[in-house]
Amino acid sequence: MKLAKWKETGIGLLGRGALAVLLAAGSLLIPADITRADSAGSIRVALYADIGSKYKSTVPLVTLQSEQSFSLLPAAGGAPLLSVPAQNRIRVSLDGYRVKVLETPSWQTAADAAKKLQATSDKPQLFMAARGGSKVYQLYTGGYTSENAARNGLNSVLKAGLAIPEGQTPVVAGTKHLSAGSYATLEEAQAVVGSLTTAGLDAWPVFVSGEGGSARTEVWVGEASSDSELAAVSASAAAQLPQLALTPVSPGAPGLIIRMDAGLDFSSEVQAFHYLLSGSNAKFIASGNEKGIMLTERSKRIYRGDLELGNLNGSLSVINVVPMEQYLYAVVGGEVSSGWPEEALKAQAVAARSYALSQGNRFDVANVVDTTLSQVYNGIGAESPTIIKAVDATAGEVVMSGGKVVEAVFSSNSGGVTADPSEVWNSGGSSTFVSVASPEDNAAAGSSKKWYYLLLDSGVSGYAREDNIKLTGDKTAAGLPVATATTKDVNIRPLPVVESSVPASGKLNPGQNAVVLNQVYESGSYSWIKGPYSSAELLKSLAGKTSGTLPSSITSLQVTRRGPSGRAVEVKANGQVLQVKYPDLFRSSFGGLPSTLFDIVPAGSYTVLGADGSTADIGSSTSAGVLSASGQVTAGGSGTVVMGADQTSRVLTGSPGFYFIGWGYGHGLGMSQWGVKGMADKGYDYKQILQHYFSNVTIIKN
Repeated sequence: MKLAKWKETGIGLLGRGALAVLLAAGSLLIPADITRADSAGSIRVALYADIGSKYKSTVPLVTLQSEQSFSLLPAAGGAPLLSVPAQNRIRVSLDGYRVKVLETPSWQTAADAAKKLQATSDKPQLFMAARGGSKVYQLYTGGYTSENAARNGLNSVLKAGLAIPEGQTPVVAGTKHLSAGSYATLEEAQAVVGSLTTAGLDAWPVFVSGEGGSARTEVWVGEASSDSELAAVSASAAAQLPQLALTPVSPGAPGLIIRMDAGLDFSSEVQAFHYLLSGSNAKFIASGNEKGIMLTERSKRIYRGDLELGNLNGSLSVINVVPMEQYLYAVVGGEVSSGWPEEALKAQAVAARSYALSQGNRFDVANVVDTTLSQVYNGIGAESPTIIKAVDATAGEVVMSGGKVVEAVFSSNSGGVTADPSEVWNSGGSSTFVSVASPEDNAAAGSSKKWYYLLLDSGVSGYAREDNIKLTGDKTAAGLPVATATTKDVNIRPLPVVESSVPASGKLNPGQNAVVLNQVYESGSYSWIKGPYSSAELLKSLAGKTSGTLPSSITSLQVTRRGPSGRAVEVKANGQVLQVKYPDLFRSSFGGLPSTLFDIVPAGSYTVLGADGSTADIGSSTSAGVLSASGQVTAGGSGTVVMGADQTSRVLTGSPGFYFIGWGYGHGLGMSQWGVKGMADKGYDYKQILQHYFSNVTIIKN
């Protein structure tokens, strides 16, 4: 629902001629017309899933661990197939197409080859097996979503320059297996596996569900990619072990193939059980416990509820099935600070619940995803007692309008005024989402340091943080304050924010004076300054995001039309409209701006607002009276200071490019999180807050 939980803040340099707010790419939906849902149930959250254009986040395998034991069982029901002891790690992947790269008795040889493959798209997986009573290590790449993709992976492996043991050739491994029967115990199955591997065949024990949902163990042989390959495996097994009756395994038969992973760490040998989910539509459940299950590949986050592991479009899917209210413990904690006022946390809880319930099965196999495409969801680690208290205090409460749950979208900071739908997606007519004032957004700037905008004697201009600068008490002939440094080598930065990757514009030392042109807050979620961006940088960012032809060089860039809140809905380059699909795309089109609530200022010129409201564009080629740092009126040009009617000032640098000066962070539609915090600070309760940001709504228990 928003990009991030920001703590930095800032104010604009030139005044609020235009306001805007950032929308996380793809994170916003127009209010949905979805029937009211039941908040007492569970919600399905996709952590990894390939759902085509809707959502695609994939991983070849997952590593699971918990402080308590947990079980793996078929999603269709039945007895648990295995129990994972507390603190034990297991890995899970699909029984899909792979490339079998090599087999060697040396773990180091296999690990060295795996390290070479790690940097490629053909991700390595390393297994240990027994052959004739001795260990062998089998290196694979994959999995791949299709046989054709695996063939391409095979070509990549052949070109990787690996040291393949003599007599071996990398081959495509597939999903066709033979069954060597069912066995009463795992030990019996392992004995049969030993006979097959000693004969040079690949075989594994497999957990499957039997009649009535009972758990049983089979032995599967081979990993063929075609019927002819499977026939060859059958013939070889029959020749060497004629006492075994082998039958083809049904492609849809669900099972957990048991292997031993030896690739948890390619620096030293670490092993864990690895379960391959077999079956074209196989789904298994990692049954949760009160301590939750950790998913290593998702930043080691720990999740309440169950993890549904399945085969979705040839990729491993991981769906967290969790009670709605427990889901909200993590969402609210991921979206806002646990230290915010209780009423602010309650407002966030109700909005997040409403948003989640309005989604239906938006992602086919899931209601929501765990990224900002839906709402931030980082598991148990985001929870806190204050968050849990706020969620519990509003249990089941949702925002309603017209008998339906409102898709209660929100963003980090609306920059003083929320967006109208027309400013985001070119749509309107909603009685729920209208532009409203949000002055409490400035709560985001409350604890931020201010920065002085300075002009040095050398002609360099830039920003220095207030804790490194002091006013001398002197003023220029024009009445501008004079300041000096409080410590040695104070960096004069091009923008009011510390960016270690951006070199300082200059230095200021004690005893050296500078003219104070303005004072601003540090760039952050309330206001910000970005740039200057050169024509080349802008053209590179615009490429592929506009439908029209771009100029060869951008010499002018102007906001030519704004929406009800002042957000940019039309921008012209060299007098030509930049055609974007919807206005919010201006953020990504201009290099990832925090907001579309912005002014554009050429780096070499400045628009002066006159006392009568008229404006004058002053540039390096303009002959106009401007006030220099010395206080004298001179002709316009590079290195001079322009003063506006509001007494703010800016140096004309004469450098090419454009600054974007704006407000807000987030899409700006609906609820502004920093505004919520500011309203709660002033004593508003959560229902008053929600009814301010969402018009014509009621708050009821669902």
